[in-house]
Amino acid sequence: MPRPPEARHRLLLPGLLMLAILAGIASLGIGAATIAPARLLAAAAGHGDRIAAAILFDLRLPRAILGLAIGGMLSLAGAALQGFLRNPLAEPSVLGASNAAALGAVGALYFGLSELHILILPALAITSGLLALLLLFALAGRSESPLTLILAGIAVSTMAGAGISLALNLSPNPFAAMEITTWLLGSIENRSIDHVWVALPCIAIGMALLLVDARALDALTLGEDGAQALGVDLARTRLRLLLGVGIGVGGAVAVSGSIGFVGLIVPHLVRPLTDRSPSSVLLPSLLAGAALLTLADIAVRLVPTQNELKLGVVTAFLGVPVFLVHLLRERRLW
Repeated sequence: MPRPPEARHRLLLPGLLMLAILAGIASLGIGAATIAPARLLAAAAGHGDRIAAAILFDLRLPRAILGLAIGGMLSLAGAALQGFLRNPLAEPSVLGASNAAALGAVGALYFGLSELHILILPALAITSGLLALLLLFALAGRSESPLTLILAGIAVSTMAGAGISLALNLSPNPFAAMEITTWLLGSIENRSIDHVWVALPCIAIGMALLLVDARALDALTLGEDGAQALGVDLARTRLRLLLGVGIGVGGAVAVSGSIGFVGLIVPHLVRPLTDRSPSSVLLPSLLAGAALLTLADIAVRLVPTQNELKLGVVTAFLGVPVFLVHLLRERRLW
């Protein structure tokens, strides 16, 4: 019979949900142009001036939605992979999904295809992520070992990284190399509602596929044999998880570029607040990741620099000390 959750466990999801909502509201209200809350509310109600409405709906709303969705997707993928692979260092890049999607986007930039239409870059990134997934399946074969999957993912990730390095090395001019490098640093600046419609369906599908196997992740803590004895179909679980990571992370990276550390750190931050079972970490990681990335994006706008800081740089600066402090406090990774 399952034990009743402790009080702090019961309050965790509502608290994180409220934090994510507040972060989203703050993202709508904070930006380079200072707009009074009354003007924003009037614009949201359809009675405001055109400038406030344009800033709210064309700039800040897509940015807030993408921050919440991408942060949630990366964190959920990290939590699911850490549970499935039983490896506390697992994150989306372990399976090569992030690097493969980035390679597709870099290809669009390198060959100038991104200038033809705004959606070509994210479309190529998603396609590249799915192709990498097929390669991962081919390399892993029918093996159900997490180690085989990790090694195959490292091979795919390394190959994609080599492709990105090759594109930078062969860039026809410094401006092209700078454009690729800037994209790789990760950002959701100047994203439009078109980017939202590209990313959201992929992220929604990815999240659904990852959440459906929550109980299977709990069973896997007993090992493959134990999970199979409890009725878990390991092959189908692996297929759904890999598709969820590939589609969801591919859609996220397609519009944001490479944003690291979120998928690795957030599950470690929320795990002590749960009963530490893999299933109990999924939803809190989703909500905490959404709030964390949105707050990091707000910080990007508030730092007084000539050129806006890239989101991937900020998450790296935030992630490393937080991870080290957490590591020293816990004295263990799992």
